[in-house]
Amino acid sequence: MAELLTNAAEYTVSEISQAVKRTVEDEFGHVRVRGEISGFRGQHASGHAYFTLKDENATIDAVVWKSSWPRLLFKPEEGLEVIATGRLTTFPKSSKYQIVIEQIEPAGAGALMVLLEERRKKLFAEGLFDKARKRALPYLPRIIGIITSPTGAVIRDILHRLDDRFPSHVLLWPVRVQGETCAPEVTAAIEGFNSFRADGPIPRPDLLIVARGGGSIEDLWGFNEEMVVRAVVASAIPIISAVGHETDTTLIDYAADMRAPTPTAAAEAAVPVRSELIACVDDLGHRTRNSIRRGVANDRDRLRAAAAGLPRPLDLVATARQRLDHAASNLLAALRHAGQRKTIDLGKVAPRLIPQLLRQRARELRARLLEGERRHDAALSRAVERRRAALAAVAAKLSPTALRGDLHHSRSRMAPLAARLAPAFGRLLEQRRERLSSLGKLLDSYSYKNVLDRGFALVTDAEGRIVRSREHVDPGDPLIIEVADGQIGATVSGAPVIRRKPRPPRESGEQESLF
Repeated sequence: MAELLTNAAEYTVSEISQAVKRTVEDEFGHVRVRGEISGFRGQHASGHAYFTLKDENATIDAVVWKSSWPRLLFKPEEGLEVIATGRLTTFPKSSKYQIVIEQIEPAGAGALMVLLEERRKKLFAEGLFDKARKRALPYLPRIIGIITSPTGAVIRDILHRLDDRFPSHVLLWPVRVQGETCAPEVTAAIEGFNSFRADGPIPRPDLLIVARGGGSIEDLWGFNEEMVVRAVVASAIPIISAVGHETDTTLIDYAADMRAPTPTAAAEAAVPVRSELIACVDDLGHRTRNSIRRGVANDRDRLRAAAAGLPRPLDLVATARQRLDHAASNLLAALRHAGQRKTIDLGKVAPRLIPQLLRQRARELRARLLEGERRHDAALSRAVERRRAALAAVAAKLSPTALRGDLHHSRSRMAPLAARLAPAFGRLLEQRRERLSSLGKLLDSYSYKNVLDRGFALVTDAEGRIVRSREHVDPGDPLIIEVADGQIGATVSGAPVIRRKPRPPRESGEQESLF
């Protein structure tokens, strides 16, 4: 019991843990620890990040609080050797010490190059650097958007070069071109320019230039961030990358539609030289005008050659005019001679048209008509006698009793037939009526009376035969001329018909009779 008695102080586990925590924090404070990141699986659901720093002999737990994550210049990646700046502390619950990291930087340029190459291979495997995806730059952009620092020499060089080559409308989106906010600001600028509407208050650029001056790999690291590369790939506006000098290469150079070695070269690639364009347009205009002049001259020569082969207009109408003058000079004499011949012919025919001939023809026609009436009355009397004899023979056979029996029997048979016959007869009658109407219309269309209505006449002889030729009548024969409103009597006059030889064809230029 004596051995157990001591004056040593007694502590609880929590007191010891808190004492160790204070000792570690007071002794070390802020430290810089170099090691390789291990066990990094991204941010936790809470927003914090947990991993381990190790070397060949030891390990130390590390934590990045959610509030410190956005301020990191370099985000932790598995297997990357870094220098972590933070403060040492302990985690009393598990009696472990750890470093609370506030900033991370690669352990030298070699580590950055390794990280850059790994990131380049990853993005290349996703097809973000495919040349088939790159678009052609607009030949003459109306509006150019520039993403760079507003205070550096880069923006002055670009504006000066654009003003020398082809003055254009420029929109500047100011960003920081290095530091921890560089990548988010450049990404926001690219997305912001793409969000503009063509008809909005701020017009949408036709071309974007992302520019920065030269610097170390650490200074240019913001343009190697994955978010910037993906924003360039997703941009609907063509982008020229002009980051650093000609020897500097960043990941945005692989993703952009064109890489310019310097910001000045980017301005030269964006627009053509205005004076050269004006000279080219003037040259093209001069060549076009010369071509048109030569074409007009050639057409004029061909027109003159074609006109020389054509006859003169006066020669074309001279012959026709001569024929017209000849016909006009012969027309009056021909009319006068024709009138004289017709007067002589009328004088020869007039003496033959005397009333005695007409009265003789009328007596003959009256005698023929009376003879026809007598024959018709005799034939009608004979027909009536035959019908009367036949009716008397039939009446002798018809007794009243037989007639009533036959009548009753016939009535019983005819009643249903009559019921069926009435509608059928009505339909038949209607069909016959329609057919008769159509035939009547057809007959009217073929009737010669329609021809008479148009001014023609039908000529028949005394016996009613149609006279179709002058050879069918002789002088003195009576004729009946039927016109549209009645008949006209006439008598044939003139000399007997003599067949004459056909008249020889008239020679060219001979004036024919107009009658």
